[in-house]
Amino acid sequence: MDFFEAQARARRRTSRLVLLFALAVAGTILAGYAAALAFFLNYEESQRVVGPAGALPPVEGDPGRFWRPDLLVPVALGTLAVVGLGSLFKWWQFRRGGSAVAESLGARRVDPASTNLAERRLLNVVEEMALASGVPVPAVYLLDEEPGINAFAAGLTTHDAVVAVTHGALDRLTRDELQGVIGHEFSHILNGDMRLNVRLSAIIFGILLIGLIGRTLLDGLSRVRLRGGSRNAGPIVALFAVGLALMIIGYAGYFFGRLIQAAVSRQREFLADASAIQFTRNPPGLAGALKKIGGFAHGSTLASKQSRALGHFFFAQGFRSAFGGWWATHPPLDERLRAIDPHFAGQPSAPPELVDTNQESPAAAGLVAAVSPVPPRLPPAAAPAAVARVGTVSPEQLANTRLLLDTVPLALREAARSAAAAPALVFGLLLAADPATRAKQREIAARHAGGAPLDQLEPWLKDVRPEQRLPLFHLALPVLRTIPADQLAAFLGTLDELVHADAEVSPFEFALQKLLAHALALGRSPGAAVVRYHSFHAVAGDIATVLSALARASTSDATFAHKAFALGADQLPLLATKLKFQEPAAAGIDRLDSALDRLAVASEPIKQRTLFAAAHTVGADGKILITEAELLRAISAALDCPMPALA
Repeated sequence: MDFFEAQARARRRTSRLVLLFALAVAGTILAGYAAALAFFLNYEESQRVVGPAGALPPVEGDPGRFWRPDLLVPVALGTLAVVGLGSLFKWWQFRRGGSAVAESLGARRVDPASTNLAERRLLNVVEEMALASGVPVPAVYLLDEEPGINAFAAGLTTHDAVVAVTHGALDRLTRDELQGVIGHEFSHILNGDMRLNVRLSAIIFGILLIGLIGRTLLDGLSRVRLRGGSRNAGPIVALFAVGLALMIIGYAGYFFGRLIQAAVSRQREFLADASAIQFTRNPPGLAGALKKIGGFAHGSTLASKQSRALGHFFFAQGFRSAFGGWWATHPPLDERLRAIDPHFAGQPSAPPELVDTNQESPAAAGLVAAVSPVPPRLPPAAAPAAVARVGTVSPEQLANTRLLLDTVPLALREAARSAAAAPALVFGLLLAADPATRAKQREIAARHAGGAPLDQLEPWLKDVRPEQRLPLFHLALPVLRTIPADQLAAFLGTLDELVHADAEVSPFEFALQKLLAHALALGRSPGAAVVRYHSFHAVAGDIATVLSALARASTSDATFAHKAFALGADQLPLLATKLKFQEPAAAGIDRLDSALDRLAVASEPIKQRTLFAAAHTVGADGKILITEAELLRAISAALDCPMPALA
């Protein structure tokens, strides 16, 4: 799966959806105009019949009377206002991203430090998939009141994404089956489907709001008591007619909007299934989950009243589809199973039993080292090949991620999941090897955050290998995102003091600070992710800054640094005359930081070519050092392009 092509497909789908829903809104406007025209023509006709002496006779056969701009304009403006305001209201409800969607369904956030074995197994599967794909570890939610087998991913960006599963999925799926389901949901994250899902919900609600206004009006009129008999019935009848027309028109538009929503959703599910198998290379895992849904009394059905409005978010059909399956958001289970296994003949599945988590979960939850053979490591790859893997997951990457987690001391993994210890763990990852600098950093951490948590972790921190530092930081991200706003400034200030304790910023220190700042900014305000630059020339200076900083980080040889920069610049022929190798003062860490902020709001083609150019720069000598890999991953994350761990 090509990440950048997937993002382009998501944009094309969005454009087509905008057109289709524009047609649905146009149809709603025309229906409203027809109803208003019929009402006013009938009113004018009655006035002609009962009007004063000398009134003109009724006009028949005049086609001009059906064209009434004085009616069409207010009807169109009113419809657009209602649909627009309704859609904006729903978008505003989901402004916090995936957590708002999960909480609207009654989901509970799973504590990263949970001691429940089934929950730990779920957390471990999500963490492995996130680290293998380069996606920030999402928050995990559980739908406690849902016995059916289902799951969903939601969010506006990868930084506010959440993954949620039902209690039925947690209890009745094996680890392999759960991994297949989570792989399916990560496909939606990497394919850019989450933001599209939120847009679909917002637009559908805007159209539905017209019908809800009509129904509310009718409900109000049903409680009105007339005084004075039929003499005062005229206005009530007129309002009743308006309410009935609004309800019919609104629900008709909603009907066709749901048809569009369902058709789009069904197409994406086959791609997500294929991606999940590509990620895990374990078709029986995903197929087993689908078969269990088919053999389970509750299936994948959801009890929540929100299931119809948000059904397109889920792994499987969450509600009984009306209108002969036209509203179905997912293909039939048999079709999905045959796409996975062409030999599937529709065999009935036995009702799924509860999974014995006491036997399966200790290793599956990462509480003990896996007993499987050590998986082969990925062969060393050129940096450009690593960029080509952006947005992908492979079985080898998953296996190596599990191996990496197994070799990290359990005390540090537990600290990463603890609200009390996670900040101290991040501070500990920044401790320098130089004794004098380390002592100074210890004083800073103790002065601002107390020294006890760091004291407890330091014996384990001494054994952390360089390639384990960023994964540990990523494990701590879900907890760091929950730091209260009044404590966040102090935490970030302490972090900055630790970074500058030796008066210089290493590539790892820059990478950690950049990753954290970017994740917290988008995690708290996911709607801020917008595209502002579409021209390469508008950000040529920023690209030159990035390539110059990377070239200098790759070598201390000035001549070779020029060569590395030129190799990267050659990947951007459109900017051949604009990319100039910058002096150290113009390509320092502070300049690199601001350059990445501007590139983060550039278009996908600019990000893609910049990353390829950066990869050629760091790979100019044919190898990737840990420091170079950390910088490259930080740049990739700052541009919202999830890069898997480099071999």
